[in-house]
Amino acid sequence: MPKLCATLDSIQAALAEAEKQATELLTGVSSSQANWQPNDGRSWSICQCFDHLAKINFAYAAALQQAVSSTPENYRQPTSNIVPGLFGRWFIQQMEPPVRAKFKAPGKAVPTPKGNVPELLEAFLKSHELVRAVLEGARSADVNRLRFKNPFVGVLSFTVGTGLMVINAHDRRHLLQAEQVKKAVGYPVT
Repeated sequence: MPKLCATLDSIQAALAEAEKQATELLTGVSSSQANWQPNDGRSWSICQCFDHLAKINFAYAAALQQAVSSTPENYRQPTSNIVPGLFGRWFIQQMEPPVRAKFKAPGKAVPTPKGNVPELLEAFLKSHELVRAVLEGARSADVNRLRFKNPFVGVLSFTVGTGLMVINAHDRRHLLQAEQVKKAVGYPVT
């Protein structure tokens, strides 16, 4: 398994890249295009991808913020490189495109059947604002040691650094999925 590494600045840059990609992806997309589901409705629509991303990001940001806000004194040491552990690396790699394995969305993150493009883009961008707030708080913490409880699988805990990398990888995964909807057979022309 290759060694994954990031910095708080590279996490921030990946957020900005995802926002740019999301804005470009949704520009000029009609409601019928955004809500159309490929594979006879068995795959998610563009709106469902964005709804899911926003829900995941809001939940992760809240859990990460809680950990960062209560950083113990002995964890208040800035980290230059984020290096996830073995399980964290595996989990991040499962999120990264190209998709190697499909996962069932946690109940709290199952997307609604229909969505509104401007509202979903706004929610996605707002979720990133909350992640940026986590990044600011994390600049004085050892994000390779400080842990948070996974908001969807309570028995799992990751380091804050791993959680931030999961958000980036998960964004890339579902932005690619939304792009693929536009290329799918039967995608509406308007």
